[in-house]
Amino acid sequence: MTDDFRGLICGDRRLARADFDDRILRAASGLRDLGVRPGDAVALLLRNDLPFLEASYAARALGAYAVPINWHLVTPEVAYILGDCAAKVLVVHASLLHAVDGAVPDGVHVVVVPDTPDIRAAYHLAEDVCRPPAGARLWDHWLAGYEPLSGLHPEVPESMIYTSGTTGLPKGVRRWAQTADKAAQMVASRQRIYGLHEGMRAVVPGPMYHSAPNAYGLLSAKTADLTVIMPRFDPEGLLALIEKHRLTAACMVPTMFVRLMKLSPRVRDRYDISSMRFVIHAAAPCPPDVKRAMIEWWGPVINEFYGSTESAHLTFCTSEEALAKPGTVGRRCPEVILKALDEDGNEQPPGVPGELYGIVPFAPDFVYNNRPEARAEIDRDGLVTCGDVGYFDDDGYLFLCDRKRDMVISGGVNIYPAEIEAVLVGMPEVADCAVFGIPDPEFGEKVMAVVQPQGDAEPDPAAIKAYLRQRLAGYKVPRVIETRASLPRDDSGKIYKRRLRDPYWEGHESRI
Repeated sequence: MTDDFRGLICGDRRLARADFDDRILRAASGLRDLGVRPGDAVALLLRNDLPFLEASYAARALGAYAVPINWHLVTPEVAYILGDCAAKVLVVHASLLHAVDGAVPDGVHVVVVPDTPDIRAAYHLAEDVCRPPAGARLWDHWLAGYEPLSGLHPEVPESMIYTSGTTGLPKGVRRWAQTADKAAQMVASRQRIYGLHEGMRAVVPGPMYHSAPNAYGLLSAKTADLTVIMPRFDPEGLLALIEKHRLTAACMVPTMFVRLMKLSPRVRDRYDISSMRFVIHAAAPCPPDVKRAMIEWWGPVINEFYGSTESAHLTFCTSEEALAKPGTVGRRCPEVILKALDEDGNEQPPGVPGELYGIVPFAPDFVYNNRPEARAEIDRDGLVTCGDVGYFDDDGYLFLCDRKRDMVISGGVNIYPAEIEAVLVGMPEVADCAVFGIPDPEFGEKVMAVVQPQGDAEPDPAAIKAYLRQRLAGYKVPRVIETRASLPRDDSGKIYKRRLRDPYWEGHESRI
């Protein structure tokens, strides 16, 4: 392995750029043979791996949507997304196919990606769990049977990322496909935000089923000289990769910063990270003291953007700005319209919080797949909101205060209390409940549930967690569970969730 290698790396595997492009076009021919047409969905149930990028670009080549699925989801949740997007094909790691047995609707073609040694090692997977089903289409063998596709579809769709709302039902953000010229404008804007350009050597440590790592990984694979895909984030492993490959760029979340800072000084000093030039982070607010410590260690290379799956990037913040204005997420990007509005839609003056509505004018508009009414609910005069509340200071810097909705962000992952509550009240021993986020020094927030027992029942927290784990992804299961004889309610019976939540946030700068 030489430092001047150009292409993609994942574990011990290397893929030159020309081979990467060839495999994309062969996979596109294979998808077309399976019936994929423009506007269709190709679902990806994959850990971070090279076929994730190949399948995503293969779908785009046909004018189809790649639909990454969070592989932490349990069988009913995966089945819902596959049905909602009407997937024509599912590309899935062998170990994950075993985990969602029964979730694949009839008529969906399945292409299996064998779990490579680096994937198995990263997730401590037993060999029998990774054994593909007999007669399965295996990714490498399957795409090798096709000639490269000739002639790309003239319109380019972006990946359809599924995100949830206060109802807890996942919603696919389906952006309109663009002409190649329009898509190039969006790519140029992202290159600036992500700090990606020719000559950069980038690493993708976050799961690519999430919006920011997905966009970053796809862009880096076609832009950077080198793209290193981490199958799973490991703090010391990241430092080792930076030194080994002289990496210059990364996309991260604050939880990764926290875990890096927990490494002992002896471990940190073992690695040379002086090659790093540009780190972008997003997905969750970063505590000012954590960001300051990272800047002191890595240098003024830590940058931040604020946005959402729906709105794309809205603000940008450099290291220098973060130190001068602790807690800010930066100023509006030049091309962005972003406003803090009151309940009547009036723009708030500096220092006064309002719900944030914004848009990147040249970004492709979107609709929630099969749910146009949900798109209308977050729209105000062409601007969209994800429910965040914040204010601008006199210099135009944005500070986030709270979330109008009760979404919890834990380690950069969106968790929706309504979904958990809907499952929890189905437990016979539970009469009612309230789920919300409380501070966590590593993840920013963790999920807590306060449960009102049914009659004389005495539900045990361990039993509650076991009940939820059978029905929800593990990261949605509350870390803290408390039982109370009654919950505070207003005259209409609505629970005063803030009365339960606020005491946990006393002494914190904000509810982040």
